[in-house]
Amino acid sequence: MTVSSSIPSPVTRFAPSPTGLLHLGHAYSALVASRLGHGYILRIDDIDHTRCRPEFTSEICRDLEFLGLPWRGDPIFQSHRLDAYADALASLRARDLVYPCFLTRTELAEVLSAPQEAPVATDSAISASEAHRRSKQGVAPAWRLRTAAALDLVGDLTWRDLRGGVNRPVEMTVHGDVVLARRDIGTSYHLSVVVDDSLDGVTLVTRGADLEDSTHIHRLLQALLNLPSPAYFHHDLVRDTAGSRLAKRHDAQSIQHLREAGQSAEDIITSLPPAPDSLPFGLDF
Repeated sequence: MTVSSSIPSPVTRFAPSPTGLLHLGHAYSALVASRLGHGYILRIDDIDHTRCRPEFTSEICRDLEFLGLPWRGDPIFQSHRLDAYADALASLRARDLVYPCFLTRTELAEVLSAPQEAPVATDSAISASEAHRRSKQGVAPAWRLRTAAALDLVGDLTWRDLRGGVNRPVEMTVHGDVVLARRDIGTSYHLSVVVDDSLDGVTLVTRGADLEDSTHIHRLLQALLNLPSPAYFHHDLVRDTAGSRLAKRHDAQSIQHLREAGQSAEDIITSLPPAPDSLPFGLDF
């Protein structure tokens, strides 16, 4: 597609987690980001030190180069931005928009499994004295968003859905008080991704349809942290012959496996669904 030099391309990103090999679904996400952004930022989402491995990061880069999907600049690593995530969390703590959650996994499962009419706010699941006791014992809490208070503060919000061509209202009913910082990591996917997209100047988020519900959380956090809100394009998922979405456990669908089996980059790309090469609805960036 020929793009007028007077109209800048959107800034997109591809943000895999190095917890396994890239599969065809990842390849399609990178392809969509590359086509719509005429290149993309490669961000390695490696905050989960319990599961991420450097060898997977190396393989991600090798697979993307093999597929002919080069990224702009040097790869960006979330693990290098922990201070930025801590600052964002501190901003929310200073305004009492998050609270510590000291529940164990067993206790949390019991709370969430109990019959309820609305999503649970876990700040009242144990007494203040018990929370204080656990804190004194050195138990690290997770930090959860006070969702109701946050929504009252920001009012009505929407996010730009480029696939549907509409501004979608933010709806948090099904999410409840979202975890913004895991006790073992100090941040979460939701908090990190909105900080990252702002730092990287992302104007168009392209990702799978399985992450569409998360966009409501991200738009709310952008408003709370006074961060810009990109547009969003959620593409269809690549599925196996049984119709199931691909996962990293599907080694037979990994790019490494297909490459070692003799498939070329062209073979792999042409096996994927057609990727859009222009923005719908004539929107400019």
